[in-house]
Amino acid sequence: MPKATSHTFTRAHGPSSAASRPGKKDAGGSGGGGAGEAGGSGARNHLFNTERFGQHILTNPLVAQGIVDKAELKPSDVVLEVGPGTGNLTVRILAASRKCVAVEMDPRMAAEVQKRVLGKPEQKKLEIILGDFVKADLPFFDVCISNTPYQISSALVFKLLSARPVPRCAVLMFQREFALRLVAAPGSKLWGRLAANVQMYARVEHVMKVGRGNFRPPPQVESSVVRIRPLDPPPNVRFEEFDGLNRIVFARMHKTARACFRARGVKELVDANYRTWCAVNDKIIEDDFDPLALIDNVLQTPVPSKSTPDAAVTFADSRAAVLSGNDLLELLMAFNVRGVHFA
Repeated sequence: MPKATSHTFTRAHGPSSAASRPGKKDAGGSGGGGAGEAGGSGARNHLFNTERFGQHILTNPLVAQGIVDKAELKPSDVVLEVGPGTGNLTVRILAASRKCVAVEMDPRMAAEVQKRVLGKPEQKKLEIILGDFVKADLPFFDVCISNTPYQISSALVFKLLSARPVPRCAVLMFQREFALRLVAAPGSKLWGRLAANVQMYARVEHVMKVGRGNFRPPPQVESSVVRIRPLDPPPNVRFEEFDGLNRIVFARMHKTARACFRARGVKELVDANYRTWCAVNDKIIEDDFDPLALIDNVLQTPVPSKSTPDAAVTFADSRAAVLSGNDLLELLMAFNVRGVHFA
């Protein structure tokens, strides 16, 4: 667990530090903590050493209220907030929900959030978990709202999708490029393994653009807010299986599936997994078993979205860049039926 103070934090509150900056006020501000690259020493938040955790404080109250509004909160909701920063989002969440559970890595930020509700009715509605969100055990929650520390963007999304019971939605701020990759459609330039994996388990939509000037210190990248609605009930597909297949086909996404399965190590992976499946299911392996022949046979399966009654388009000749999530699921099922698994 990080210490509560640092050298930079101490200096920013010392008399000599204040005297050396006449006319400048302490940036007490409020907001959630996001991450990205700092915009320069001139934009440093002097109240906190925000660079220590790569945090950028959301300071625009209109943006903060807009994010909370997009969550469509109910008075009975329990809200999970990741990276509350100094509480700009938190106070708005508390006003619209039954309870807010905030997960914060920095003890100083956690103390600031507590100060904002100290002695108010909202104090009883706030619970703070001090620690690393990625390693923390998540409590029950209906909705997640986060000005996400960008270095945990992918881990946060998949941890939320694995939460049970399934949350109603998550409204999350990400680096613009990451957000656009999340909502990418099959065949588009940004379609890839990330979008395929997330869209198998949730509906994702881009709801808001947020400029750099809304943060202190301003990051070097633009941000976007996305809304993720996990499918409930979730599809009966093991994530490890689906992701294992996508690792292969999206490793060379502009090549055909046949070429992807010819890549180094794939033949050995299929062979080992097939032998394991046979052992578990008491199946006898043929003496002349050839994993490449098995792969080629499965790849001759027609692609549902590309084939017509008059012409069949097989996976062997299709590129991952144009395969939809349902197409990839069909391919996974075709392999599973033949005893080939990817997890």
